[in-house]
Amino acid sequence: MTQDSNLPAVPALASGEDGLNRYMSQIRKFPVLTAEQEYMLAKRYAEHQDPDAARQLVTSHLRLVAKIAMGYRGYGLPMSELISEGNIGLMQGVKKFEPDRGFRLATYAMWWIKASMQEFILRSWSLVKMGTTAAQKKLFFNLRRMKKNIDAFEDTDLHPDDVKKIATDLGVSEAEVVNMNRRMMMGGDASLNVSFNEDGEGQWQDMLADSGPLQDETVANAEEAQWRHALLAEAMESLNERERAILFERRLTDDPKTLEELSQTYNVSRERVRQIEVRAFEKLQKAMQSIARERMLVAAA
Repeated sequence: MTQDSNLPAVPALASGEDGLNRYMSQIRKFPVLTAEQEYMLAKRYAEHQDPDAARQLVTSHLRLVAKIAMGYRGYGLPMSELISEGNIGLMQGVKKFEPDRGFRLATYAMWWIKASMQEFILRSWSLVKMGTTAAQKKLFFNLRRMKKNIDAFEDTDLHPDDVKKIATDLGVSEAEVVNMNRRMMMGGDASLNVSFNEDGEGQWQDMLADSGPLQDETVANAEEAQWRHALLAEAMESLNERERAILFERRLTDDPKTLEELSQTYNVSRERVRQIEVRAFEKLQKAMQSIARERMLVAAA
């Protein structure tokens, strides 16, 4: 796991159930910070790059990473790897966190943690190579839950009525639902390190040409993804509390709420919730464009 030189190492996380249990036992020993303690530590790190302050901020939120990782355990990937990826996101969140904005670190870092885990899952399932859109990513991360809700069998094709319902709820085509379900029925990509001869000689990867992106392209894409995540997090601060909450619950969570659910939460009509969502999304777009222009001007100066 690659770590920023200004941020601390986290407890060792070995593979396997025993290694995971030891890790979980270790991280439970780190104290949970009060709002005041967190603010002072974040100020020390932001202003002085104090490594001890960063260490306390990171270690006090390792349990948050583990909890979020549990929500992604149904994708057939090792929990230790999911947590490791989430820890990278946590460290990036600590590095970018601005305590004077008035929010707790967990609220901000959660975006980085989930983004890191989801990118890892998508890479592992090779969905990015298929030109995955935002809607397809939403389908990927919600299909299993929706199948469970309608009592659909895990390893068979969906009934046409179920396909139609899922496609409508998630805003994708019925063909995308069918294709994604079949891909997930097959599981993740098979290992290319498996020998194709009984004597153990030769591996499937030896038969393939490397058609993947160059290393510099991979690094550039990763940096761009980080930049976009940071841009979104900063632009979200332009919204008021209700706009931010509604936009998050409608468009930025793995389990979006309906207009009816939110109308009951805020004691307003469904149409009013829809109007707030649209207005918040427009404000978010404008804020992101404004921040992006400012950063480009600074970079060019």
